Amino acid sequence: MNTNARQYGDLATQLITESRRSTSTDTLLKYNDVLVRSIIREQRQLETILEASLSKVPPNNIDPQKHPDILLYQTMISRNKRCLLAYHNHRLERLKDLFWTVGGALPLLLSTSSATPGGQSGLDIRSKLSPHEVDFLRSYSASLLTFRSGVLATEEVDLFAPISRPPKDLHVQVRVIRDCGVIQTEVGALDFKKGQRTLVRRGDVEHLIVQGYLEEV
Repeated sequence: MNTNARQYGDLATQLITESRRSTSTDTLLKYNDVLVRSIIREQRQLETILEASLSKVPPNNIDPQKHPDILLYQTMISRNKRCLLAYHNHRLERLKDLFWTVGGALPLLLSTSSATPGGQSGLDIRSKLSPHEVDFLRSYSASLLTFRSGVLATEEVDLFAPISRPPKDLHVQVRVIRDCGVIQTEVGALDFKKGQRTLVRRGDVEHLIVQGYLEEV
């Protein structure tokens, strides 16, 4: 048996350790592209070794007791796959949590000047993502907006509103904390300027309240 087999699986363990550290510190760590690629290369090596071992055994006559090396390589390949899937699933769940934390405002999440809970700026978050993760967020946001437009056509429901404190009224009085620019509402376009107070439909400005541009009064 290859003496290097004792090292197989160590890289995948490092990947899971990163996910655990991310959870324990409640932060999004930078995507470890180098480690992921190393594990994929290891997978190819293991598959090559496994194919070579299988070629020496008659078809449909594989006895794990007589060929423990085949079982060992299959187990390592399966474990590496599970670790890769667990790592990427963990990151996607973290990204979805961040997305909802900013009220579904993807430009705010990926901007270079915004800030999100936990003290991470938009620049920090964007720099920690792989290109595929950025594509995922854009696709996730587009799908939600498409679904949201269909729901709003029949019901007064804001999918991006927080659920910790359900609203009691359809309208809310707000004070502008930061300039928002012109926002389209059910009564027309409104130019929200810092210090201004106004009564608006909650569904039109809920995302601005979540993002910290407006404050309920």
